Amino acid sequence: MKTESADILIIGAGPAGSVAAGLLRKQGRDVLVLEREQFPRFSIGESLLPQSMEYIEAAGMLQDVVEAGFQYKNGAAFVRGDKYTDFDFRDKFSPGWGTTFQVQRAHFDHVLAKGAERQGATVRYRHEVLSVDTNGEQPEVTARGPDGETYRVRARFLLDASGFGRVLPRLLNLETPSNFPKRGAIFTHVLDRTPPGSFDRNKIRVTVHPEHVHVWYWTIPFSDGRCSLGVVAKMEYLEQYQGTDTERLQAIVKETPSLSDLLKDAVWDTPARKLTGYAANVKSLWGPGFALLGNAGEFLDPVFSSGVTIAFKSASLAADCIRRAYAGETVDWEKDYAKPLKAGVDTFRTFVESWYEGGFQQVIFHPNPSPDVRRMISAILAGYAWDTNNPYVAESKRRLTVLEAVCA
Repeated sequence: MKTESADILIIGAGPAGSVAAGLLRKQGRDVLVLEREQFPRFSIGESLLPQSMEYIEAAGMLQDVVEAGFQYKNGAAFVRGDKYTDFDFRDKFSPGWGTTFQVQRAHFDHVLAKGAERQGATVRYRHEVLSVDTNGEQPEVTARGPDGETYRVRARFLLDASGFGRVLPRLLNLETPSNFPKRGAIFTHVLDRTPPGSFDRNKIRVTVHPEHVHVWYWTIPFSDGRCSLGVVAKMEYLEQYQGTDTERLQAIVKETPSLSDLLKDAVWDTPARKLTGYAANVKSLWGPGFALLGNAGEFLDPVFSSGVTIAFKSASLAADCIRRAYAGETVDWEKDYAKPLKAGVDTFRTFVESWYEGGFQQVIFHPNPSPDVRRMISAILAGYAWDTNNPYVAESKRRLTVLEAVCA
């Protein structure tokens, strides 16, 4: 069997893998990316957070993304019954980007992957990782190409950016149950045909079911008059509906008048899909010669669109650890990678848990919010979950518990 070598081997050419490749190429590293699918390919998670732009820029891909023609995004809107509120991410506590884009992921991911190639990374599509050995001096992967031929790759570092494919957690028995309740999502793309002035296309819209606090919908407008539409709920709620996934989604949308009315002229021209039991966790985010990026390590929930931001943050932290290792420094991957990454993830976790319990929804829809507190909350919703200067990051649980009591 043929054996190759690379400085860095990355599994997956999605956002985490491509941005990691761009950052590592800037260090002068030899980067090989193995991607199981052929791009462009469909993926969910279309609403970016402004914090993401920092990492896209650092990876040398800002111009690629800006010129791709995606829908401009400056905030998030929330609807529950006759209540409406929105956050403008430009008005936030934390410094940094306040705008971003809403993207069709098939196109967006391909833009990033091509950006990584432009910077010199080798990206191989339709190459599947079959096994991995981390017991030797360097990690070694066995992969299979589209021609059926298998080969080995040895690398100094191995980064798993395989997303929900979760290659290394599966192959190395790293998976562990998430402590989140089992939820699912049904989603599609529609030609929305929303009436002029009825829909702020510069913001994602999150709509809460009028009766069930744990059921919510996303509506993410794109630049071509279409939008991503989905519902998230506990599995037992979704499973009570009959028919195709499209019919189930249509039935659930009809239960919420504000959303049903908004989309009354929509053209449902794309079969719906579903994702069930998506919350995931692992025993460790790193091991001998490898690290898990983004969804390959942990995925919380789509409610605040944090997935891509967490993926980019993990790519940035891992690339910096690798830079230091090549410079001869001692790197503690738990201290320098896992703990900093988890700090922001835990901030998101606090707000996600509170959302489903209803407390954070009370905060969002409070009629007389404190402007300063709203700016702090806006920063977290914009992705700045690692900014410990923000009291709602530094003491997220305590602060949010107090705020919930005030807003109850």
